[in-house]
Amino acid sequence: MDFVTEGGHPGRAGLRMRDMVGAMVVLVVIIGGIMAFWGSCSFSPGGPTVDPGSAPTADAGAALERAAKSVTFPVRQPTVPKGWRANSTATSSVGSGASGDVIVRVGWVTASGAYVQLSQSGGEAADVLVEETGREEAPEATGSVTVDDVTWKSYPARRDEPAWVIELDGAVLLITGSAPESEFRQLATATQKAPPLAT
Repeated sequence: MDFVTEGGHPGRAGLRMRDMVGAMVVLVVIIGGIMAFWGSCSFSPGGPTVDPGSAPTADAGAALERAAKSVTFPVRQPTVPKGWRANSTATSSVGSGASGDVIVRVGWVTASGAYVQLSQSGGEAADVLVEETGREEAPEATGSVTVDDVTWKSYPARRDEPAWVIELDGAVLLITGSAPESEFRQLATATQKAPPLAT
């Protein structure tokens, strides 16, 4: 027996399974159309991923050249692997804010879709660590990594990410990010090989 409302339309109790399935089909079509229109949605049962093609782009070379002319420490421009794309640059003060106490940062989306950042500074290593790891005081080193006979100290950083640190030619260099160790090593190698930019 179907229940009919005063206007002659079936009431909620009178809806059949066929009507509900039809409504679900219409919703799926609408959602599918929206996803196809935007083109940036994807199903990822393993968790979120980074689409390297959708990340913003930054001119790392220009940013590092400008920084080299305005700071008192040597700034390097690493030649990163093919498929990496610079997507962020920034400069900020660190520690006491003296003329050499700034941090110059460049971040890349790597070929694997992860993120890695190189920070360069003329400040104290402890101050750079505090700033780049987001901690109230510099963390203790948890180990070391040797890359082409150069030893980087490893520290805990933000989230579960590591931070690798060395002091080279009067500058503190720090690598951090979500990239795997192999890509940290690629950036470390490229940075060590890069000569300081002209000032």
